[in-house]
Amino acid sequence: MPQYENPWTIPNMLSMTRIGLAPVLGYLIIEEDFNIALGVFALAGLTDLLDGFIARNWASQKSALGSALDPLADKILISILYISLTYADLIPVPLTYMIISRDVMLIAAVFYVRYRTLPTPRTLSKYFNPCYATARLKPTFISKVNTAVQLILVAASLAAPVFNYADSIYLQILWCFTAFTTAASAYSYYHYGRKTVQVIKGK
Repeated sequence: MPQYENPWTIPNMLSMTRIGLAPVLGYLIIEEDFNIALGVFALAGLTDLLDGFIARNWASQKSALGSALDPLADKILISILYISLTYADLIPVPLTYMIISRDVMLIAAVFYVRYRTLPTPRTLSKYFNPCYATARLKPTFISKVNTAVQLILVAASLAAPVFNYADSIYLQILWCFTAFTTAASAYSYYHYGRKTVQVIKGK
């Protein structure tokens, strides 16, 4: 049986806020309003830091939903940012394609894990009910590194037109490092697979 939990925690609300900020950032980048985009991106980054800090330090604020919602919010934010920055010619198309492809596969895996860990009979109402926790996700170390590197590249790319270093060789080196950590992260999930999922047993 799944564990029933309260999904309305502060970290989960912060993750939802981050998801809501993603299309705003995309619009600002497409409109080339990079100064405001930098500020909104900093706000999104603050929600990411806060939700992790709160979940780690207050047991009542930690949830199985949050273990999936936090990385999902990161992936939605990163996907929209990379697509927008590629549209603005600040990040190369192949790198964005690699990142989006990996994230689509990981999101599909999350939905599959949700389906497999639901007790029978499996229904749509049960599947989409955030109060029923069936599994806790544990990201790999290289995946955490990759997320940090991807966000660093976003910050550097957003600042590039503001501070006039869009053609910097250091930015191109960061592209290569981001591609490497993205590939390594994808492999780590393939290699460790089931070790990244903890099925919750009901009390």
